[in-house]
Formats: sequence, C-alpha cells, structure tokens
Amino acid sequence: MPGTLGHRMAWRDEHTFVGRAGELGVFDRLLDDAGQSSVVFVHGPGGIGKSTLLREVARRAVRRGYTPVLVEGRDLAPVPGQLEAALAEVDRHERPLLVFDTYERMTAAGGYLRSRVLPTLPEGAVVVVAGRRPPEPGWLADGWEHVTTVLELGPVGDEEARLLVGQKGLEDPDTVRALLRWADGSPLALALGAEAMGSSHALLPMDLADLDENPDLAHALLLRLARAELDGGDLDVLAVAAIARATYASMLRDVLPGTDSEEAEAWLRGLSFSEPVGAGVTLHDLVRRALRAELRRRDPDRERELRRRIADHLYARAVAGESRFMVDLADLVDDPIIRWGFGANTSSTHRVDHVRVGDKELAGELFVARKDGGHGWWTGARRFFEEAPERVVVARDSDDALCGVCIAVTPQNAPDFADEDRVLGAWLAHARASIPDGNVLLWRDAVDLTTPTEGRRGSPVLAILNTAAMLRCGLTNLRYSYLPIDPGNEIALAFSAAVGAVHEPALDVRSAGGRRVECHILDHGEAGVLGATRSAVYRELGLPLPVSLRTAPPPRAADFEDVREALRVLHQPLALAASPLATGTSAEERAASVRALIAAAVDSVFGDSVDETLLRRIIQRGYLDPRGGHELAALELNVSRATYFRRLRRACDRVAEHVITHRAT
Repeated sequence: MPGTLGHRMAWRDEHTFVGRAGELGVFDRLLDDAGQSSVVFVHGPGGIGKSTLLREVARRAVRRGYTPVLVEGRDLAPVPGQLEAALAEVDRHERPLLVFDTYERMTAAGGYLRSRVLPTLPEGAVVVVAGRRPPEPGWLADGWEHVTTVLELGPVGDEEARLLVGQKGLEDPDTVRALLRWADGSPLALALGAEAMGSSHALLPMDLADLDENPDLAHALLLRLARAELDGGDLDVLAVAAIARATYASMLRDVLPGTDSEEAEAWLRGLSFSEPVGAGVTLHDLVRRALRAELRRRDPDRERELRRRIADHLYARAVAGESRFMVDLADLVDDPIIRWGFGANTSSTHRVDHVRVGDKELAGELFVARKDGGHGWWTGARRFFEEAPERVVVARDSDDALCGVCIAVTPQNAPDFADEDRVLGAWLAHARASIPDGNVLLWRDAVDLTTPTEGRRGSPVLAILNTAAMLRCGLTNLRYSYLPIDPGNEIALAFSAAVGAVHEPALDVRSAGGRRVECHILDHGEAGVLGATRSAVYRELGLPLPVSLRTAPPPRAADFEDVREALRVLHQPLALAASPLATGTSAEERAASVRALIAAAVDSVFGDSVDETLLRRIIQRGYLDPRGGHELAALELNVSRATYFRRLRRACDRVAEHVITHRAT
C-alpha cells in the first residue's frame, strides 16, 4: 500500500468503490470515443454518491490518458475571476476530463460555460457536470442537446448496499436488512448508519428507528446534505416541512399564522433537496428525518405543538371531503406497530398498483406456498383476480416484482360471488345485520409476500396496501373494519390490540389444512378512521382527545387562498368539489363548476404582450394542463426555476383577484 497519507486515502477510496455498473458503462463508452467532445450531466439528491462516482470516473479516465481537472462549486468564492482561475490549467492538457462537482452552487455560470468556456476545449475533451437538480434548459438547447447526456443517479440496489455495509463490518442478515430499509438506497446513509450501528450495541435491528433519533447521526446527515442551504432559512417553515409528509401554502397559513405562506412554499421548492409531491412540496427523506430528529432534540415542545397544528389542519381538510389527506394524517403517527398496518410508510422501493397480466398466476404460487392448505384458500382469492380485479390492490417493488396482495370489499361494492366466499360470506352477512348504513370495509386478505408468515415490523408493504384499500373503497370516512388476523403473526396481533380491534370468535375461518384466521372487528369511533387517526396523534403528544369534527365546517365566503388551492387540485375531482368556490349538488357538478370558473378567469385576465402571454402559458401549463409538473413546465417553457415560480405566483394572484371580484359582484 502507498506510504503517504494522500496515497493511502486514494487507495482506500478506489478499493472500497462498488456498484454503479450501468452508469460506469456510459462513461467507459464515452471515454473510449476519443474523437468526440461530449458532456455528461449527472444529477441526483444529496448523499446518492455523485462525488464518489466522479472519483471512480476520474481514475478510469487517467488509465485512458486523460488529465482530470476538478472544479468544486463549493470552493468558488462569489468574487470575479474565481471560475477563470479554476480553469486556468485546462488549455495545457491535450485530453482534459473537466469535472464540475456541486454544480447547484454555480448554476449562474451555466450560460458562461456553454458560450465561452466549453466550446474552446480540445476536440478530445470530456466534460462532466454533477449537481442535485436536473440540468437547466440551456444544456438541452442550441445544439447542446446533441452532445449532452443526462444521467440521473438513483438509489443503489440491495446487492450493492450489502457490499457497502459489509465493508463497515456489518454481517448479521437481520441487521443488514433493517439498515437497508432505513437508508433507502442512499450510500451516505448506509455508511453513516453502519458506523452508528457499529458503535452502539444498543441498536438492535428491530429498534432501527432509533437511528432517526440519534443526534450525532442526524447532525452528520444535515452537515453533508443540507447545512449550506439551511443556514439563515426560516426555522419554523423548515420544522413544518420536517414534520409533515407534504407541505403547501394553505398548511403554512394555518400552522404558522403571520407567515407569507406563498413565499415560504416557493422557498421550500427552491431547495436542492426538495421535490414536488401532489400539490405540495416535500424534503428529501433523509434530510426530513434528520431535521425532525434535530428539532425534537433541540425544541421538543415546539415539535409537539407544530405536529398538533398540522394534524388539526389535515383532519379538517380530510373531513371536508379531501380524503387523500388521510395518508398525510396517518404519517404523523409515530407508533411503529400502527404504522406497520396503516399509514404512509412508503419509500422509493415500493408502490401500489392495479392487477396486471401474470399477477394471478404468481400470486397463486405465493399464496399456496405461504398458507396451510393454501390451494383451498387460493381458490376463493383467485375469483377476485379473475372476476373482480378492481377489489384487489397489489404492491410492487422498484424492480416491479409483486410484493403484496390486498383484497377488500364493502357491502355496496362486493361482487355477487363474495356471499359464497369462505371468508367474506359470513362476514358480509354479519356486517349487513350489524351496520345498516354500510360504512364498513372487510378485508379478505392482506398479505406481505416479502416477509416470513410471522411478519416483520419494518416492512412498508401492508401499510401501503391497507391505506390504498381505504382510499379506493368509496367511503370517505370509514367507521368499521373487519380484519383477518393470523394468530401466529405476533405483529398482526399487536397491531389489532394497538388500534382497539375486538376478536369475534364466531367469525373465525379455518383453512383446509386446519390453520385458523381470526376475525377482528375495529370500530374506529363516531369520528371515523380520520378522527381515530387524529386521536392517535394526540395520545402520542400527551394531549386530551380533541372534540370531534364529524362533519365539514359550515360554509364560508371564498377567499384568495381558496382560488390558489383550487388551482393546485384542479385535476382532483373530490378535492375540487369540496372547494367553497364550487356550486351544484353532485361532486361532478361541483368540480366542473370550479374548473369552468378558473378557465374563464385565465381566458380573461391576461393581455397579448410577450410578458402577459408568458404568464398565461405558465399558469396553463403548470395547473390547467393535466400533465402537471412544475419542473417539467419550467423546462418546456425555457425559463429558470426562480423565474417560473415568480411568474406563477403573479399569474395565480391575477386569477384569484378576478375570481373573487367577479363572484362578489
């Protein structure tokens, strides 16, 4: 091994690099094509391994005769001549590999690079630009699109992740599996988490959530991922974004009175570690969790108060008809047992989906393998795949593999054959006799195919399946649930106890092989599942249970914020129907009335000048276009993020003023 400290660090870096075969293949092909000057724009969230990948690319380039020249965006002081000084040596090299790392800190120089610097490079030069955000439009226009390759760096796979943590000395399969779930594909989180676990024997695999509360780990993550951008930011706004699954202007207005909510949301959207989610914005999961841990350590009372306000806001929105906020409300519950069976335990590795061709056959094999007497049990489940696939929810992982199956019905939407089903037949009869209004959801199956039959608390599969079943069932605020509980699954039994379900032995079912499935009936209470979820948050906060808001709040006069919110949910009929702007009786009529109101305002308030035309195009593309997506809209309209969101706010204000003024007259 080389003897100097610098050589030792370089040797260690090279010999511990693993994975990224696909991305390295792109660079290898480019480096071998010495006759073409090319640009690779690498982007991905903080901690995803961009700098580590660039160092490996540089080593491969050296072996091919290139001379690497690194320009680190964090090192460029905001004074004239800094970039020119950093590039002073480039012209001396016949085959330079010019690497711009942390490009998000120097995007203002992008136009200068494209117009003055890069065109003068030698013919065999290769340029690599790496940053947290996708490339601005200039990198994909005016001819640059012909020589620029965009490479998005995503989470590392499980095999690579195991190699990474193995280098840190972690070998226990359960510990490694738990750490991989926690890190969610981030090489930085894998490395820091492995070090934290290796230094603390108190952290057992089933207690891995404690990593989120580890102050040293949280501090290290923030230093590496976000500190430079957070210095001088609004701490209260950051706190809300750290607690809430998604943040948006109307939430900030309710939770932080006196805050310029529109400006605060725009600031959050401008952070390099934020991304749009629905109509709101969320922080990169690692940053969000680290911020929340630091907030709880630094000011636990403030964290508790903000969590209460957020819960009240989400509950009010949900009971007013926007049932999608049930997911955000459930995300505020900390109890890992409750989150195992219900909540927003989603990640980049799992998602819900509809039944596809081939799912029936694969699910049948897995059912038979997992259940005692599985052939008989699967016979009933198969009919739902064949005759009522709309009553089936499946979960898939990032490789699109089938990970879980949920079958659930209400008395209103159950197919006719369900009355003959070995599980649902007796349960439906009991529910119809006991719950005349039909506000009940009955689960035939909720199976996590990624875990042993005794369950695993950290798996997100059942949480996303069950939450999706509730959202799809057609009931806006579920009152009763019939749950199939395997008495051999300790986690399922703990979940039932935690939510207050009651075992009904008369409705238990036995498989052909003698295995028993218990029926547990859960009464969510008069305030329904929404009220029960908010009450769970209050209990965790040590607060008296809130007065139930079982019905929507009384009608009120619409204001500017209602117009802005209508724009955000313009393509979500139920949410739009709940708007104070809506008129009509049915949900369809009410949603259509708001869309017509908004469309008429957009047609009326903008003139024909270049600036006015741009305002109209921005609001049409950003909100009226069903494709949605502000980032893509800014790219298509060839404007910067800052310009796009500034003009969008102006356009929204104009539309809101027109709508409110004309409604008043």
